[in-house]
Amino acid sequence: MPSTEQNYQAVQQRLQQACRNHQRDPASVRLLAVSKTKPAAQVEAVYRLGQRAFGENYVQDGLEKITALAHLSDIEWHFIGPLQSNKSRLVAGHFHWVETVDRDKIARRLSEQRPDTMPDLNILVQVNISREAQKAGVLPEQALDFARTVAALPRLQLRGLMCIAEAEADQAVLAAQFAQMRTLFEQLQQEFPLVDTLSMGMSADLELAIACGSTEIRIGTDIFGARDYPDAPH
Repeated sequence: MPSTEQNYQAVQQRLQQACRNHQRDPASVRLLAVSKTKPAAQVEAVYRLGQRAFGENYVQDGLEKITALAHLSDIEWHFIGPLQSNKSRLVAGHFHWVETVDRDKIARRLSEQRPDTMPDLNILVQVNISREAQKAGVLPEQALDFARTVAALPRLQLRGLMCIAEAEADQAVLAAQFAQMRTLFEQLQQEFPLVDTLSMGMSADLELAIACGSTEIRIGTDIFGARDYPDAPH
């Protein structure tokens, strides 16, 4: 079994090679290590390898790790799961980023509940680029208007867009969806100069996402190993 360190180095090499293949500066693509369900000790081990940005899907699981790793002052916590209204205060008070904002109610709650003592909460608008009925996210034609709503709220900083690729789509379909995401992202950048993040691509479509302009790749199992289910706290 490869070690976590070997896994992490392999993912970094793959990411850097994809950037070289598509004439991208590797520094322009952030790796988000998706640490959901994994223990704090394993997260810290990856931190010691140089990783700083970690993604959590479950509020309680994430909060336990944030508390346990509070001594790592430059670690960056991204909430990347579905966010229920009754958990928004916990996320607003502890995370640095929320990548799955797609409802006005949630955006307003995060704005109201972000402590004045903390920096603005970085927000990505989730786009349902594949238009799948079971998938969260605003529809592409709604993305820019909703992003403007987010940008106008206090204590939030609009940083960009995210999507989750269609699992069974072929490369041509994925490429078209990623291209549409990039177009939306570039339109948003023209209006909001601080927008700098296009989060799309995971292990299965890393290379294609980088070719299409992704600035953040989300990788979990390929770094940490298989997820610990089904008893992860939400």
